[in-house]
Amino acid sequence: MDFLYSLYDALVSINVPSDKARAVVDAMERDMGTTLATKQDLEHHRLATKQDLELLRRDMENRFTLQDQKIDTLELRLTVKLGSIMVVGFGLTIAAMRLWV
Repeated sequence: MDFLYSLYDALVSINVPSDKARAVVDAMERDMGTTLATKQDLEHHRLATKQDLELLRRDMENRFTLQDQKIDTLELRLTVKLGSIMVVGFGLTIAAMRLWV
């Protein structure tokens, strides 16, 4: 805020009318209040970002766990199917050999 007083003094020193210098300082103060972030704003955003990243990490862990479970289930089903195909194939081979012998 000290620089606003310095700005006011600088404007008055170059013969800008006092009311207009005050208007410039007020406009600048309003603009800075809406466009610049304070330390509290930055800290709030830092904490919010940290929480968002933690939620994202948990969500990704849950998704990978679910994907791992799905892959394990599919692997078991594939193993059972391939084993069944092998048993049927060997059975048909043995049956075919007995018919020809």
